[in-house]
Amino acid sequence: MLLSKSKYLNGLQCLKYLWILLNAPEQVAKVDASTQFRFDQGHQVGELAKKLFPTGINVPYDNFNNNITQTNELLKQRQILFEAGIKSADFYSRVDILIPVDKYEWDIIEVKSSTEVKNEHIQDASFQRFCCEKNGLKIRNCHIAYINNIYVRQGDIDPKQIFKIQDITREVNGAIMGIEDRVDNMLEVMSSLECPNMLIGIHCNTPYPCPVSSCQELLPDNTILELYWGGKKKYELFHDGILFIKDIPNGTKLNNQQKIQKWCDERCEPYVDEKAIEGFIATLEYPLSFLDFETFDTAIPLFDGIRPYQKVPFQFSLHMLKAEKSDPLHWSFLASSNEDPRLNLLSELSRALPDKGSVVVYNQSFEKKVLTELGEAFAQYRNWTNAVCNKLVDLMSPFKNFHYYNPVQRGSASMKEVLPAVTGKGYEGMPIAKGDDASLAYLKLAFAGSSYEEKEQTKKDLEEYCGLDTEGMVWIVRKLNELQ
Repeated sequence: MLLSKSKYLNGLQCLKYLWILLNAPEQVAKVDASTQFRFDQGHQVGELAKKLFPTGINVPYDNFNNNITQTNELLKQRQILFEAGIKSADFYSRVDILIPVDKYEWDIIEVKSSTEVKNEHIQDASFQRFCCEKNGLKIRNCHIAYINNIYVRQGDIDPKQIFKIQDITREVNGAIMGIEDRVDNMLEVMSSLECPNMLIGIHCNTPYPCPVSSCQELLPDNTILELYWGGKKKYELFHDGILFIKDIPNGTKLNNQQKIQKWCDERCEPYVDEKAIEGFIATLEYPLSFLDFETFDTAIPLFDGIRPYQKVPFQFSLHMLKAEKSDPLHWSFLASSNEDPRLNLLSELSRALPDKGSVVVYNQSFEKKVLTELGEAFAQYRNWTNAVCNKLVDLMSPFKNFHYYNPVQRGSASMKEVLPAVTGKGYEGMPIAKGDDASLAYLKLAFAGSSYEEKEQTKKDLEEYCGLDTEGMVWIVRKLNELQ
C-alpha cells in the first residue's frame, strides 16, 4: 500500500474519502469538464515554471518505476530536477522542482496555479519534505512558486514576472510536526476492510468540494445544510440532531435572512416584503437594459494587456424594455475567433446600449468589474464605461436581502435558483446551463479544431444560454411588479 502526496492530502480532508478512493472508487464522481480545465491549467503553469531554471532536467513520469529509477540516478549528479519521483518505504511524492544547495542539501519548490499561498500548499510541501527526508535527502528550504496576478502580458510570457516565489520553510516546519502519526493512521485506514465513519462537516467542502456524494445523497431538501450563509453553525446544528431548517430551536442566533428562511420552511410558502420590493422597483428608470456578460479566465494570459485570471468578456446579451408593458428587444454579441474579443465586444455594446435608463444586471460587482477593466484597457471608452457603471442596478439585491424568498431556492440567491423560484422557468435541459460551461465552450470554439457543424451548434447553445440570463431578468422584474 503506497501513500502518495495526493492521497495524503485527501486523507487530511477526510479519511472516509481516502478509503473510498482505494476501496470503492465507483463512488467517486468523475472529474467534470470545469475541474479538468483547472487541472490542465495547473499542468501548463507547471511547465512554464520550468523555464525559471533553464539548466534543469525533466525526469519523465509516464512510467512510475522509471521515474523513480531515473530520479535516483540523477540525484547523484546534483542537478536541478523537474518532477523528481521520491519513494521511501510506503511513501511517494513527485517534487515539482528540486534544487541542489551547497554540497549536501536541497531546496524544494512546489509550483501552484493559484495567486496566493494557501494552507493546503503548506501541507503539500510538508509531505514532500517528509518523503525526501525519508529517502535520505537533506532539505534546507521549501518554497511555493505561485501566480503574480498583477503581471500584465506584453508579448511573450516572462516566467520571471508571472511567478512569485515565497519561502514557506517556517510554515512547513510547523505543518510537519506529527506527520508520522498522521501517515501511520492513513496507512491503517487504507488497508482496513471497513470504511471509517465520518460525520458530515465543514471538511466536506474544504479545501475542495468532496466528489463522494453518498454521504449526503439520501438527505431530503431544505435540510439544515442549506441554511443561508450557515458556515460552521449549520454543521453544529446538524451534529446536534437538527435535520431541517424549520426545526432550528427558538432562541438560536440567526441573521435576518436565516430567520426568513426558517419562517418560509415552517409555512412552506414564499416570503414577500412588498414595501422593500416597491422601493427596489422605484429605482428602475425606463428604458430598462438587461445586460449579462460571459467571460473566460486563464492562469496564463492569452492576449497582451491581460492579467492572470482576468475575466475576459467574449459575449454579451442585452434585452431592453422601453416601457413596463412593451415587448423586449434583444441584441447580442459572440466572439468566435482566437483574437482578443474585448474591443469588438465593447464597440458593439456601446452601439446597442441606450444613453438613458437603468442597466439591470444580476450580481452587480461582476459586471461592474468587467466594464471598469474594459474602460481601463481602451481609454477611448473610459468615460462611457464609467457612465454605464453609474447606471447599474443589481437585480440580485432583493433576493440576497431576502425581500423575496421561496423555499425552493434552497438557501441560494443565485440566478439559477431564483429564476425558477419566481417564474417557474429555468436552465434545466439546456446544453449549456452554467457560466463555467459557457467559458469552456467558447475556448473550444475559438481555439480547438472543431468541425463547422460543431462550431455552429456551440454558437447556438451559447446564444441560448446568455440570452436566457437577460430574458430571465425581464421575467423576474415583471413578476416583482406583480408582487407590489
